[in-house]
Amino acid sequence: MKQIFVQAQADHIASLFKASPVAAIEELVWNALDAEAREVQVDLVLNELGGVSAIRVSDDGTGIDVLKADATFGSLGGSWKRTAGNNTARHLHGRHGRGRFKAFALGGLVEWRTTMRAGGELLSYTIRGDAGNPGVFELDAAMPGPATGTEVYIANARANCDSLLNTVETVEALASKFALYIKSYPSVRIYFNGLPISPVIVQRREDEYPIKLQGHPDAKLRIIEWKRKFIGAGRLVWAGPDGFQLHEQSATVRSGGVPFTAYLTSPRFVELNRENALIMDELNPEVRAYLDAAKAILKDHFARLNADKAANMIAGWRGEGIYPCDDDDDRAVRVKFERLAMQMVPRFEDFESLSLGDRKLILSLIKQTIR
Repeated sequence: MKQIFVQAQADHIASLFKASPVAAIEELVWNALDAEAREVQVDLVLNELGGVSAIRVSDDGTGIDVLKADATFGSLGGSWKRTAGNNTARHLHGRHGRGRFKAFALGGLVEWRTTMRAGGELLSYTIRGDAGNPGVFELDAAMPGPATGTEVYIANARANCDSLLNTVETVEALASKFALYIKSYPSVRIYFNGLPISPVIVQRREDEYPIKLQGHPDAKLRIIEWKRKFIGAGRLVWAGPDGFQLHEQSATVRSGGVPFTAYLTSPRFVELNRENALIMDELNPEVRAYLDAAKAILKDHFARLNADKAANMIAGWRGEGIYPCDDDDDRAVRVKFERLAMQMVPRFEDFESLSLGDRKLILSLIKQTIR
């Protein structure tokens, strides 16, 4: 057994362990995709009480190169992906060599069980890490293996991992993270507890708008509206041309209750990210120009969307005979009612399933509130 010592202070390494369970899983999946995996599976291992005791992330990628294990696990800030350039079939997500440490945000003990191809033969080996000793990894001697790929097994799962048991919300959150990547590489398959991570399953609609700024490269804004609200919706994601995410922030745009993710894409953003300009947000003039253009499109998009939605909903109420305003009400009353009704009705998740009488009563009460 060989020991690999990380060239960084233990407290700095431990600071990298902090991430939400979904964010940590996202990072592990990106690592698998960067290893050219065609299929990635994330599975929860439950204890007798139904809680999460361990997490397994497995892929069929090229594995972790045993010859570069010292550099891969022993250095911080010098990821192999930074110098890989165009030698891989896909664009690479990671650049800073921090992704492997996110596994410890899920549990205290982590094993990377990996198989790689070297000189025409397959070699398997295991790397172990303990959150209690964050500066040291243990490497087993390589042995013949069956097929390339990596399994990351995280034991002693942290208590907050039970949030992953909300499978629908977790799948939706991961789908929003990998939406553009999966569209760029349709042959890639990602599963969470057997369920496919596919934006098509959880998205309601998708729209794309061109962004043309004088003196700057063209960009695109893709707005994906989701079927359900989930943690992480309402974000603006900066991405490269092949869908790999570079930076994200709150969109700070009112959508009328519509859950969405907006993806701002351009080859230029890859360079801006390398220059650390994206994290400067509005302090960088070029970033601010793209950001202002994206927000203007988002505001116009949802204004039109909600206007159409309101018109259809009101037409439906009129057709059912439950619209509470009549000819005796002036236009100002009707406008105020419709505006308030559009805010209040979506709060009743089962409004459309209520009886005709109940819906008529609710709309009448909203009108009385105005008076």
